[in-house]
Order: sequence, then C-alpha cells, then structure tokens
Amino acid sequence: MEALMAVNIGLITIYDMCKALSKEMVISNIRLLTKTGGKSGDYKLLRKD
Repeated sequence: MEALMAVNIGLITIYDMCKALSKEMVISNIRLLTKTGGKSGDYKLLRKD
C-alpha cells in the first residue's frame, strides 16, 4: 500500500509541475504487478492482455 501511495504522490507532483505545459495529461493504469513478503504472502498479477 505504501509503495502505491508513493507512486501516486510522485505522479501528482510531476503533473502539478507540468500542468502549465498541458492540462490534458492523464494519470492512469497504476496497479500492483508483484509483491513479496508481508502477512498475506507473495502476489503476482496474472496478465490477460
């Protein structure tokens, strides 16, 4: 959770710095692909493209 929050904060910061150039930017497709450790164990997204 902390890593996903950090990514979102970083992207919002970059958006804030670049919005003077274009307000049409979109932040999307932020998702957890893999994780190891923790109480619930390992996780890997099974991609179905």
